[in-house]
Order: sequence, then structure tokens, then C-alpha cells
Amino acid sequence: MPTRETSDVIVIGAGVVGAACAHYAALAGLSVTVVDRGHVAGGTTGAGEGNLLVSDKEPGPELELALLSTALWTELADRLPPAVEYEAKGGLVVASGETGLRALREFAARQEKAGVVAHEVPGDRLHDLEPHLAPGLTGGFHYPQDAQVMPAHAAAQLLRAAGDRVRLALGEEVTGLLTGAGGAVRGVRTATRELHAPYVVNAAGTWGGAVADLAGVHLPVLPRRGFVLVTEPLPRVVRHKVYAADYVADVASGSAALQTSAVVEGTPAGPVLIGASRERVGFDRTLSTEVLRRLAAGATALFPVLGTVRAIRTYPGFRPYLPDHLPAIGPDPRLPGLLHACGHEGAGIGLAPVTGQIVAAAMTGAEPPLDLHPFRPERFDATTP
Repeated sequence: MPTRETSDVIVIGAGVVGAACAHYAALAGLSVTVVDRGHVAGGTTGAGEGNLLVSDKEPGPELELALLSTALWTELADRLPPAVEYEAKGGLVVASGETGLRALREFAARQEKAGVVAHEVPGDRLHDLEPHLAPGLTGGFHYPQDAQVMPAHAAAQLLRAAGDRVRLALGEEVTGLLTGAGGAVRGVRTATRELHAPYVVNAAGTWGGAVADLAGVHLPVLPRRGFVLVTEPLPRVVRHKVYAADYVADVASGSAALQTSAVVEGTPAGPVLIGASRERVGFDRTLSTEVLRRLAAGATALFPVLGTVRAIRTYPGFRPYLPDHLPAIGPDPRLPGLLHACGHEGAGIGLAPVTGQIVAAAMTGAEPPLDLHPFRPERFDATTP
């Protein structure tokens, strides 16, 4: 007979978003079971670069989330072990022509009104920040609020810091949601047992739509594939997260076609991480030599010194994409007791803490830190205003 376990909340997904939901729920005094068919950070989180960015976000709801989460990551960096590799290194966005620089200037001006710190850097001063940058760039903007963590370690440490209020159920796939006589959630079913709780949080990343289907609600999460190139360990040749101006447009685009833009950053361990690509090809993990060629070309155009460096591995990841580029966060009115915390696309690591804080507030009756209307999970229903 299947075993039965009870907690206050079940979080589906052991990536960084699920870990943050569990962490803040535990801090609020709730008991949490985190269930995942794989292991901690086994999906999108483990394939991420660990970016905590405000520099790539237009003023609006997502930027509000990012600014709140930036402050929370700073707090977490003081509380969590050094293994999370939090590094407040800042970002540098560069332009290769006057047109691109004007666009960056206008973008930064809009962001500054929303609370972002951005400093224009003339072309002849870029090398003060990045000595190995290619010559001839027109200028750029420095974003001191941008930071980075080691994402898999961050997820693990968020879970560990929650102490014995969090239990892990790894290697267990959720096969169904349990509901009571009144229609409210009362837990989940796995292949081997039932786990009971009055709240279930869908933090399943790219599989968030499939979990929603199990609950009988619509949430159109789609995977958007990207590749990362990793170099051999190097001295610190790249000091910031550095990217070309067209990266911002690619992040905001809804195109299913392949898009690449140069994104280069160093890590405390030595390897340089090179991105970024985006395409909607389902869950196809096939290695794309065209993507890798474009990534390498973009990186060496920004940093010629990388032209003689070996790339030692590459890996794909799938960003959980929603059509309006905003995550689904908070209670689902279509099924009492169900909450969502997914659809963050490439910003999940950066937005994880504020997402966890929002979810914990919803379950405990606390005031949310911002207006949740733009993130309401039911917004994709045709009959929902």
C-alpha cells in the first residue's frame, strides 16, 4: 500500500525557483516537501550561467521583479555559504556604432527612471573596465547592479539553509494532483505514493505546462533552447558580464527562429562562459554546429584574445518561455491550493528569490511585495480579462 506523507506545502521542481519557494516558505514557518523526477538543479538551473540581471530588462513588471530580487540576492549572499559563488561584478553592454549606442542610451534612460543604475562609458574608456575588449567599439553602459551566482550550488544551498522544515523527494515523478471533495488541492501522486498538503506549487520550469495539464488548467509554457560554450580555465580575462547591444532585443523577441548574440563572462573558477542563443525546437537536445560557430564568432569579435583559447565543452538548456515573456507567479483561482512559479525564461535564477517570497506570502496571508496582476497564471485563458 502506498505510503502517505503530509506537509504544509509541496513544491514540484528542485531547480533554483523551486528551491527559493521552499526556502521562503520554510522561513515563514511552513513544512515543505520538494518533489522532482530528477535531482536538485537537474533541469534549466543546472544548464544556466547564473545571471542576476537588471541590465537586459525593459521598464515594467519584470524589471520590478528583478530589482526586488537583486536586493534579496544581496541578503542571501550574506546568509548562504560561499559555495553559491555570488559575485557582484556588474554588467557591461557595448555598441559597435553610433546607432547602437544611441539605442542603448535611450534604453538606459528609461531604466534609470525605474530605479536601475547605469553609467555611460565612452569608447576610449571601455578598456578601463575590460582591458581585453576589441578595439574600435563606440561605447557602452556599465550596470553595477548585475551579478552572478553558481546556479546549481545556489539551489542546493537555498534548500540546505531551510533546515529540517524541507524534505526532498528526488527521483519521483508527479503523475497526478489530488483534490478533495470541494475541488481544492490536497496533494500529489507519484508512481509510488501519495504526498499530502493543502498547497502545491508548480515550479517545474519548462515542464510547468505539463504540470498545469495534470491539474486541469491551461498554462502555455514552451521550451526555448540555448547553448553555452565553456572554455578551458583562464586567468581573469573577462571581468564583467559583457554583451553586445542586440542581446536585449533577442531577450524580448518572441521569434521561434534561431537568434544569437554575443554574451561573454568569466567565472571565479576560471572558465569563460559564452552565449547566447535562442530557438524554439521543442526538447531537441541535438548539438547544433551552426549555433556553436555563431557563439564562437561573436565572442572572439568582442574579445579577440579568446581566438586562441580552447572550448572544452558545450551544453544545451531549455528556458521556460511564456508568450508575453512574464512568469506565472502566485495562486491559481481555477484550482484552490495550486500556485505557480514558472515561465521565467532565461531570468529564473535572478528572479528566484522574489518569486519564492511572493509564493510564501500567498500561502501565509502576508502582503506581496508588488502588484501580482501582470503575473496571474490564468491570464492566458480566452475568457480572462
